Amino acid sequence: MSLFETISNDIKSAMLAKDKVKLEALRGVKKEFIEAKTAKGGNGELSDDAALKILAKMMKQRRESAAIYQEQNRPELAESELAEAAVIEQYMPKQLSDEELTDELRAIIAEVGAAGPQDMGKVMGIASKKLAGRADGRAISTRVKELLNK
Repeated sequence: MSLFETISNDIKSAMLAKDKVKLEALRGVKKEFIEAKTAKGGNGELSDDAALKILAKMMKQRRESAAIYQEQNRPELAESELAEAAVIEQYMPKQLSDEELTDELRAIIAEVGAAGPQDMGKVMGIASKKLAGRADGRAISTRVKELLNK
């Protein structure tokens, strides 16, 4: 079953359970999925890879909004954003730990044959595709810089 179908089924479950937070978050996800499927240049299909990118983007947006709400002393709004991010996170693949991320990046660096900071672009190109959805882009970038500067 595709991620789109899973989300659609879970919307029905959330309706029956009267889980407003989950329902709201999943409706937002489905809206984004439908927009991606019907976007100009799309073929009416949504691959799971594309769906994961959308989910990652939505999670990042929710967390950034929550941080802004915290700064503006609006904890109730921050709480709802974080609750929605938690719902979305359930559909993401397991995130890599720091050690796993470092191991994966060392393997990619060896595969590319990167020698120093000048090869960061090569490493990041492969790393961001290979680790998409499993690690934050900022974390990948930071770790690649550390590894290439040694």
